[in-house]
Amino acid sequence: MIITEIVENKAVMCTEDHFVGIGSTRKVYRWKDYVVKVNLHSIGHQQSIRELEIYEYMQANGFGELFAPTYYVDEEICIQQYFPELPMMDHQSRYDIPEQSDFRKFPNKYKECVELLDEKFDIFNIKDSSNYGLNEKSELVFIDYGMSKKLYEDAWVPAAENGDVPQIDVLACDKCGIVKEIRMYGEADSLVRCHSCGKE
Repeated sequence: MIITEIVENKAVMCTEDHFVGIGSTRKVYRWKDYVVKVNLHSIGHQQSIRELEIYEYMQANGFGELFAPTYYVDEEICIQQYFPELPMMDHQSRYDIPEQSDFRKFPNKYKECVELLDEKFDIFNIKDSSNYGLNEKSELVFIDYGMSKKLYEDAWVPAAENGDVPQIDVLACDKCGIVKEIRMYGEADSLVRCHSCGKE
């Protein structure tokens, strides 16, 4: 089974050749039709646990097709189905998904699903485009859906203030000069360098 293969060979698969993205708490690699989210902080593990819980609930209640399936979670990794990220808009790395329900990439039951995520799972920042991928019909799919408002306020914010997890800003990298996402660790961090230029 491919999931077992990934778990047993994650050290080989999770290399820079397979790197697809990095957030404040997890680093993501692609292997064939799957992504492996590697925890960079314990908050990442909590997000992965919630993603498995949310996916199983949504699958059982008729909303499963709106989510990247979460197949496996342990203390180090989370395995999900791969979906290409939502394209950038006006050179922005992230933007707010528009509110109008007739947006052509909105899947059926999207609005109802978002309301359920908010009411039952206290989901945080659900309209941020970086949380979405696209399926084969070019419809929105949730690919990063494990952060709750409570987890954000009680764990992520204090960790960011202490410099334990980075805040993400869009700045010109001091090394390559390209304006992109920069990981900044607390107020004392003065190294404005992107991931490609060596800053984890």
